Amino acid sequence: MNHLLIEVTGHVATVTLNRAEVRNAFNEEVIAEMTQAFVELGMRDEVRCVVLAAQGPAFCAGADLNWMRSMADYTYKQNMEDAGRLATMLQSVYECPKPVVARIQGDVYAGGMGLVAACDMAVSVNTAGYCLSEVKLGLIPATISPYVIRAMDTRAAHRYFLTAERFDAAEALRIGFVHEVVAAEALDAKVAELVKSLVNAGPEAVKLCKKLVQDVAGQAITPELTQMTVQAIADVRVSPEGREGVQSFLQKRKPDWLGKA
Repeated sequence: MNHLLIEVTGHVATVTLNRAEVRNAFNEEVIAEMTQAFVELGMRDEVRCVVLAAQGPAFCAGADLNWMRSMADYTYKQNMEDAGRLATMLQSVYECPKPVVARIQGDVYAGGMGLVAACDMAVSVNTAGYCLSEVKLGLIPATISPYVIRAMDTRAAHRYFLTAERFDAAEALRIGFVHEVVAAEALDAKVAELVKSLVNAGPEAVKLCKKLVQDVAGQAITPELTQMTVQAIADVRVSPEGREGVQSFLQKRKPDWLGKA
């Protein structure tokens, strides 16, 4: 990987954007590397969660300026292909079977907002700024919109998509875009706290819970949805991990997956 640092320690993989000189903006190479990294980490049995981090003062400033210059001459077909690659990258994060925690140490702009929104949870420093700046350039945040709107809700999206206002970490927390806001010196401790909870839980249960939220969110409570949830819990109860989890609780001992940690 030329633009990412990837480290696996124990059951935790850390993917770090390593383009501080351009505020970790992405281009075609970064998008390809990110997609590859999350697909591969999602398939590694020893990995139970992924932390997405960044080097330097900004978390991610969206599209790289040189990449944007090259796009200025793209045909419609090339634009479709380019946007498709970005969509695939976001999907690889969102659908990664392992939970993904965004460790936000600095500003998040434009496409970077989509990256954060595709993660399962986000911890931000209190000095970080956020902005959906696309309309200032005569563009729209289309490709990232499915993820960002889920993360901040429709009402907030109406404001920040349309105004391109910069907002602070406290506002990001208020609208639900991030889960925790901490001082810089407390960032790693808070991320570690979440990671510990994820690693201590049943690996298959965590994987299934992530998919459950995605499948159930926003759905009407129909007989079909109810049946799906009934089947889901029945399947888990008879699974090896489900049986082990219940038995270990009743026997007041640690489940076997903690012995593997």
